[in-house]
Amino acid sequence: MMESMESCVPPGFRFHPTDEELVGYYLRKKVASQKIDLDVIRDIDLYRIEPWDLQERCRIGYEEQNEWYFFSHKDKKYPTGTRTNRATMAGFWKATGRDKAVYDKAKLIGMRKTLVFYKGRAPNGQKTDWIMHEYRLESDENGPPQASHQIFLIN
Repeated sequence: MMESMESCVPPGFRFHPTDEELVGYYLRKKVASQKIDLDVIRDIDLYRIEPWDLQERCRIGYEEQNEWYFFSHKDKKYPTGTRTNRATMAGFWKATGRDKAVYDKAKLIGMRKTLVFYKGRAPNGQKTDWIMHEYRLESDENGPPQASHQIFLIN
């Protein structure tokens, strides 16, 4: 059942956070299970929904949007491994380019990975125009990864 997931925000509300705000405020609070002042980013299972279905599920307010934000758990490809599963029923998200560091002043707080959606199965998938940015908290160099959640921006 697809119910409307529209946020309750005032008319004219715009949500345009910076990379630093997404990682340093929203993602950090989500991972720490702390309250976020304005709860506009939805929790979804990225691997059970196609990119073209995200628009309705992640809408913020009533304005036309070309970006959608959401939280999702990291899904592992293998139970004991570290590789991330990025497949959906219709296709898969493929990383492209290098990860970009996200800084708060001079301190490294996270990383941003760019992914492109391909219809079908690797290695024969058909590239689409769907682009996603995956944000994760950056852990101590010698410590284990700390992100149980990631935040995503689709555009």
